Amino acid sequence: MSKQKIAYWVVTGLVSLSMTGSAIMYLKGAPGMVAAFQHLGYPDYFRIMLGVAKLLGVVALWAPVPRFLREWAYAGFVIDLIAAAVSHTVMGDPLMASVNPVIVLALMITSHQLWHRVSAASAEAQPAAKLAGA
Repeated sequence: MSKQKIAYWVVTGLVSLSMTGSAIMYLKGAPGMVAAFQHLGYPDYFRIMLGVAKLLGVVALWAPVPRFLREWAYAGFVIDLIAAAVSHTVMGDPLMASVNPVIVLALMITSHQLWHRVSAASAEAQPAAKLAGA
């Protein structure tokens, strides 16, 4: 297995853990999360919708889905993470509340770029394997 492929799985795993963890806390109604959404001025139903969307996004990162669904999952996560950083900044929250989504955003972008590289390398290898009779 190539180093790029290993890096892709590790980074995507970290992003998935972050998204799944927050989604579970949103859906469980963890008191800290409910309070955070109230503090930011978001309605409670938004927390539930975001939790479901995050879980569906994680599934799209790991399941054998069409490319466009995975691209939409990445796009949704990017929008979510930028909105989280902006929301915390605008509300004057402590710096780490804004930095944490930016860190996950950097991992998300890395995962996306590695996915494209691994996919391209896999696509190049498939025709060679067919020619070799594999």
